[in-house]
Amino acid sequence: MTNSYRLRICDLPATERPRERLLQQGVTALGTGELLAILLGTGSGKLSAVGLGQYLLQELGRHQQDALAVLREIKPAELMTLPGIGPAKATTILAAIELGKRVFLSRPLERTPIDSPELAVMALAPDLMWAETERFALLLLDVKHRLLGSRVLTIGTVTETLAHPREIFREAIRLGATRLIVGHNHPSGNVTPSTADLELTGQLLQCSKILDIPVLDHLILGQGNHCSLRSSTRLWEGYESLC
Repeated sequence: MTNSYRLRICDLPATERPRERLLQQGVTALGTGELLAILLGTGSGKLSAVGLGQYLLQELGRHQQDALAVLREIKPAELMTLPGIGPAKATTILAAIELGKRVFLSRPLERTPIDSPELAVMALAPDLMWAETERFALLLLDVKHRLLGSRVLTIGTVTETLAHPREIFREAIRLGATRLIVGHNHPSGNVTPSTADLELTGQLLQCSKILDIPVLDHLILGQGNHCSLRSSTRLWEGYESLC
């Protein structure tokens, strides 16, 4: 691909201009390639900005990969190896991706009771959602399920981390928590619980009954996905009175 001339978004017919479509129809009406086109501003070679955006998605999605998953973790040097992407376009795209992550993670919880998996995910996401190695974290709650604080208890390898019930409840007692939500991440984005995840959850529930510190949920996060073990398993049967 050569840079002999550039095609701007404003050179396109009005009905094909992503900016105008966004203003008239809303941001959700635009495809991913069109959103990239707005960030790119100009095309390259014989491709318009829209064409370049679509081309980038195709390149990122090679080998049956999820293009957005690749883009979410791509490094500047890797992005600039793609035709038509120099430092200016690369930094614009990466800044937009990081801004999106921060918006997703910055919804304040303050003293809101954490009474749903979605609210728990919001609290755990800054530490777990896009981490490249497995981490095990705690949400420490008061008797009204309000957040007292969060802790990353262990950090593992790309594929494994371990947390012992003793360490988990020791931290809860130390900080005066009367309720717990535990969570860890799967860096792959596949949030299906493993056998080890289920066994640890069972152990935690048994300990919670002895110590009278309920474990309200165990959440698995990764790459924008999450799974609530309380919602998706029957492990909590017989422990409802604690919660």
